[in-house]
Amino acid sequence: MSAIPPTVMSMRTRDGVRLDADVYSPDGQGPFPVLLMRQPYGRRIASTVTYAHPSWYAARGYLVVIQDVRGRGTSEGEFEPFIHERDDGEDTLEWVSRLPGGNGCVGMYGFSYHGATQLFAAASRHPALKVMAPAMCAFHLDRDWAYESGALRLYNTLSWAAQLGAESARRRGDADGFSACYGIGHAPSPVQLVDPAAPALRETLADTFYGDWLDQPPGSDYWRRRSPGTMLDGVDIPALHVGGWYDSFLTGTLAAYRHFQKGRQPQRLLVGPWGHLPWIPQVGQRWLGDSACSPVDDLQLRWFDFFLKGENNGVTAEPPVSLYDLGESDWKAFPAWPRRQAGKWYLASNGRAGIDPHGGLLRDRPGEGEPAEDVWVHDPWRPVPTHGGHLPPSPGIQDRTALDARPDVLTYTTTALAAPLALAGEVRVVLSCAADVDCFDLCAVLGVVDPEGRSHNLTQGYARVAGGVVTVSMRAVCATIATGQCLRLSISGACYPGYALNDGSGRVQGDIRCSDYPIMTLRLDVGESWLELPVVSATDND
Repeated sequence: MSAIPPTVMSMRTRDGVRLDADVYSPDGQGPFPVLLMRQPYGRRIASTVTYAHPSWYAARGYLVVIQDVRGRGTSEGEFEPFIHERDDGEDTLEWVSRLPGGNGCVGMYGFSYHGATQLFAAASRHPALKVMAPAMCAFHLDRDWAYESGALRLYNTLSWAAQLGAESARRRGDADGFSACYGIGHAPSPVQLVDPAAPALRETLADTFYGDWLDQPPGSDYWRRRSPGTMLDGVDIPALHVGGWYDSFLTGTLAAYRHFQKGRQPQRLLVGPWGHLPWIPQVGQRWLGDSACSPVDDLQLRWFDFFLKGENNGVTAEPPVSLYDLGESDWKAFPAWPRRQAGKWYLASNGRAGIDPHGGLLRDRPGEGEPAEDVWVHDPWRPVPTHGGHLPPSPGIQDRTALDARPDVLTYTTTALAAPLALAGEVRVVLSCAADVDCFDLCAVLGVVDPEGRSHNLTQGYARVAGGVVTVSMRAVCATIATGQCLRLSISGACYPGYALNDGSGRVQGDIRCSDYPIMTLRLDVGESWLELPVVSATDND
């Protein structure tokens, strides 16, 4: 069966706004089930940076609809991220369920914003939506997308605002505005990020969400109105959830999976080694080989064939959780999300963990002795840079050996492992800390050190804290640490420009100017701090 070129088709929303779509039709006798993607980046892109072209799905017996959401591409209306997606999603489901050549049964797919449009459409409870496959998207907009434990994800926020601002400028024929936004979004260095609340920057991005995200504190009603996770209670629909260990929205993927598990419909979770895009074996500086090629198109097709065509292909009888092991470079199957069995590793230091010799990471709590305190200084003029992890400008697996050698990065390292150590699940670190300001940031990175002494990041977490005993939640991970390798915990007071710098006051980010950033002295009570790792038991992936 081969797909013919797409047909441009339009519909009207309940308030009269025209939405345009490309419709890819199979070459054969229908009626066919419908696959729907709703996205804001120009429908001809069709997420081909991660998925097969829509014609691939059409050639396999689906009527594929790729729609420009309100105010994007050639669709009418004003675009305000997330605000219209529930109602417009419901109206679109009604329209596609009645398309000529369709059979009224609809599945949705897409990642990032297109993943969120699926969740909003599901919240409408339209009966035509039978199955979905949300990938790499936020469940709660503030804590899964814009902020992380109170700290603004600056580079992500600014670059996405620039991309959307450029599209708005293009639509109104403003070449200078497009150029200004393009320059922000494609700058070779983060110089322009130093002052995120600068009036000139706010003016350039005035047609976007950017100012609101700086000014609205996490947890406010602004975020709840834009979060699909606040609208999905009682919604029960089969879903294939796709995430990546180095995707910035992994927390949203896991939150959605856990939420829909409360229902009776089958749920499937696949977490690959990838960042947000593309889903390829090159993850940062590490080439993982053919095992890291994306299996999503084939799995997604089987998922849709089962729920939309009734094919008994056994997809729901397979283990529901598939995780890519970053250490063994292979996939592992689990009957459920791995049970948390926290193994504790204790910090040890002579008070100079930021300078050789590095601090230690021990299986047993250090014996009685003089309490150790590590003291370091965060200088906003030369903050610890973002290098590796889930945020740009250098995401994925990176060599951070030189970064770990900085005196403003504390490092605590195990001895070489005498046996492999399998980890799967959430990582967290408990830190007893203080500073000479009311509010400060902590970045915690778990890495692996090879026998040659080179270190690479595995996972990380970030938090804006007021001191005391605090827990920094790191992102989930699946990795087997090989014999002879070491684990390393690295702690710093910044990770810039992945996160906005902290002025120490606790004010909202929009009230802070770059001249407000102070030098901070931070202290860590090593004897009252430890790392918790999700050690996999022998039965977890039986």
